[in-house]
Amino acid sequence: MNEIIEKIYQGVLTGNREEVIAHVQSVIDANYNIEVVLKEGMMGAMTEVGRLFEEGEYFVPELLVAARAMQGGMELLKPLIVAEEIKPVGKIVIGTVKGDLHDIGKNLVAIMLEGAGFEVIDLGADVSEENYVEAVRTSNAELVGLSALLTTTMAVMPSIIEAFKKAGLREKVKIIVGGAPVSQNFADQIGADGYASDASQAVGVAQRLIGV
Repeated sequence: MNEIIEKIYQGVLTGNREEVIAHVQSVIDANYNIEVVLKEGMMGAMTEVGRLFEEGEYFVPELLVAARAMQGGMELLKPLIVAEEIKPVGKIVIGTVKGDLHDIGKNLVAIMLEGAGFEVIDLGADVSEENYVEAVRTSNAELVGLSALLTTTMAVMPSIIEAFKKAGLREKVKIIVGGAPVSQNFADQIGADGYASDASQAVGVAQRLIGV
């Protein structure tokens, strides 16, 4: 791995946002291959962060600082990614369901997915069935992520799936559910395509569902 890419990789891994921003700016100034920076530096580091989290070496605080460092670099890279038409590995619409204002977990999932090369359309919190459907219709996303932290709002998830059926879009998207009260059993009951218990797992589920 190129020395500067290694520094970006290590900066994300250790959560050093300022270092990541400085090194990303230097590779931009040097007209370095942006796709290499993205895949080997940023995505490679976030994959390792996910692995460390899964193995219990990293916890949520480490995940958050690594994600924040990655975001710092991504803010600089995004205009160049668009300009060079670098294709995302997939596209996902994500949000916290109607009636639920909790978004920390959802935000972390969005960051981890972005770090894995997905284009993320984040609808925020308190998202209605209609907003999910409209976002998929306009973006042609192939994945949808539903988050809920309350048992009361968890009950909204089946109605969102039903809304996709009524709109004729259910066959075009894979739906992933998650959040504290949600379980694999609940996901199976409502006909979701996948369930993730945490942000790192969400990336693996998303990748599996679109065959990455």
